[in-house]
Amino acid sequence: MAYIDYYNVLGINKNATTEEVKKAYRKLARKHHPDLNPNNKEAEKKFQQINEANEVLSDPEKRKKFDKYGKDWKHGDEFEKAQRAQQSQRQYQGQGSQSYYSGEAGGFGGDDFSDFFHSMFGGGFSQQSGGRTRFKGQDLNAELELSLLQAMQTHQQTLTINGKNVRITIPAGVSDGQKIKLKGYGQPGINNGPSGDLYITFKIAQDPVFKRKGDDLYKQIEIDLYTAILGGDIMIDTLTGKVKFPVKQNTQQDTIVRLRGKGFPVYKKDGKFGDLYVTVKVKLPEKLSDKEKELFTELSNLNK
Repeated sequence: MAYIDYYNVLGINKNATTEEVKKAYRKLARKHHPDLNPNNKEAEKKFQQINEANEVLSDPEKRKKFDKYGKDWKHGDEFEKAQRAQQSQRQYQGQGSQSYYSGEAGGFGGDDFSDFFHSMFGGGFSQQSGGRTRFKGQDLNAELELSLLQAMQTHQQTLTINGKNVRITIPAGVSDGQKIKLKGYGQPGINNGPSGDLYITFKIAQDPVFKRKGDDLYKQIEIDLYTAILGGDIMIDTLTGKVKFPVKQNTQQDTIVRLRGKGFPVYKKDGKFGDLYVTVKVKLPEKLSDKEKELFTELSNLNK
């Protein structure tokens, strides 16, 4: 059945007073009364809609439910009862760095509920069973904090959800703010309805050395003046261990060197990695011996 806006039927707005509702009803009822429109099916249909609209909008309680639930205002009490039952099941437990809180309320359904009603409350419902409507359980949301090193490794963690231990596998390469769904790990359903789902949002902690942008990593290293001038290979740290880093002769301050494939793993693409960008900082000597001063003076004269 199509959704009928009773306010439109009476030609009033949602802020109309009770007196304005009555006034609009009387005017339209006289106009479309069957006695004044004999054998007019359209007028008869309109008259029925006018009476129905007046019945709802002139009653404060019915009007309140219509404003909230639309055409399905008659089912409002049943829906609110189900909501209260769901809320009574929102007891759950967090562990360690995991913090849990309930999500949006699951939708309410049944064969007699319209598409309009579902558009208001979502689709989380199941069909009638044994004379009782089965409701999907409450969805849960959780935040799981990972270090940058943890986020780049496929690993397992055990979470405690509603008193049960749930072991999940976290794929390498997850991003900050990324969300995954674990189907059926939310609150239990009502009247044997399906359980809700668990949504986990990952929070990647800031790393003091490495900065992540997408699948690439960035870091700074410091080399002495002599290595910058003469060049050579040095060992530097990456998130997965030490690697040889080639320093070219006459390396300038803030030179950026890219190490291909030494960045972050690409999510769910085995063997693929981003790059590591290394910014070179040249550290000047704080004190020079007399001999060093003498040598630098000679170098300065040579350059002249």
